[in-house]
Amino acid sequence: MINKSINSTISIPPMIKWPGGKRALVADILHLFPDKFGSYFEPFFGGGAVFFAAQPENSILSDSNEQLINAYRQVRDNLKPLINIMKTYKNSERDYYAVRSASPKTNLKRAARFLYLTRLSFNGIHRVNLKGEFNVPYGYKAHLEAFDEDQLQRASIALQRAELFSGDFEDLTNNAKSGDLIYFDPPYTVAHAHNGFVKYNERIFSWSDQKRLARHAKALAYRGCRVIVSNADHESVHELYREFDCYKVSRASIIAASSKHRGQVTESIYVLG
Repeated sequence: MINKSINSTISIPPMIKWPGGKRALVADILHLFPDKFGSYFEPFFGGGAVFFAAQPENSILSDSNEQLINAYRQVRDNLKPLINIMKTYKNSERDYYAVRSASPKTNLKRAARFLYLTRLSFNGIHRVNLKGEFNVPYGYKAHLEAFDEDQLQRASIALQRAELFSGDFEDLTNNAKSGDLIYFDPPYTVAHAHNGFVKYNERIFSWSDQKRLARHAKALAYRGCRVIVSNADHESVHELYREFDCYKVSRASIIAASSKHRGQVTESIYVLG
C-alpha cells in the first residue's frame, strides 16, 4: 500500500478542457479517497482533473479516445520536440482553420494539432463529426498564446508516474487487486434517454455500457478494491448502484454555448469498498 500523497501545493489544473470534466468536483471526489491504496486506475480519463489534483503514484490511466491518449503520451515522453512544433503555431483565425484542416501523420504532430485546437476552439471544447473530424469553430480568444508551456511542463512531470492506454474500461481494470483504487467517470447516459446529452452520449456510451460498468464496478469492490463512480443523478442510475453509498453533489453547468442555458446541476458519486 502507498500513501495517496495528495498535496494541494502541487495540484495542477488539467491541460485539456473535456466534456464532463470534474474540475468543479475535485474536492468532493478526493474527500472519498482512502488514506492508503495500491495502484490508481482511471479508465475514463478525459481531462484528468482528479489525477492532476491528486497525482497518485502508480497510476494506470485510459480513455477510449486514441487521439487524447496520444496527446498525453507525447506530453509525457516527448515534451521538448512537441513544444518545438507548437512554437510554430499562431493564435489567429486563419492559422486555426489551417491547422484544423490538416491531417498530420506522426504522433508528435497529431498531438500538437490536438492540443492547439482544444486550446483555441470555441468554449475550449473537443468535438468531432460522424467521420471523426474535429469540427469546433475558432474561439476568438486573442489573449491566449497558442499553447501554455508551463502548464505542459507541469503536466509532463505528473504523467511520469502514470501508464497510459487507449481502450475499454473493463480491459484496463480487469487486473486490479485488493487495495487498489478505481475512479470511473463515464459519459452520463441514463435509461430511456432522460438526460440532456442523449444524442451525444448514446453513441459513445450506451445504456448497456452503463449496466456493464455497474456490474464490473461491483465485482471490483467485492474483490477488495475501493471503487468510486461519478454518474448522473437519476433514478435509473441509482438503481444500478443501489449497493453503493451515494453522495449527491452540485456544480455549475458550463456545457451550453449560451449562458441562459447554464445553471446548477446535480450529480451522484457512488462509493463501495
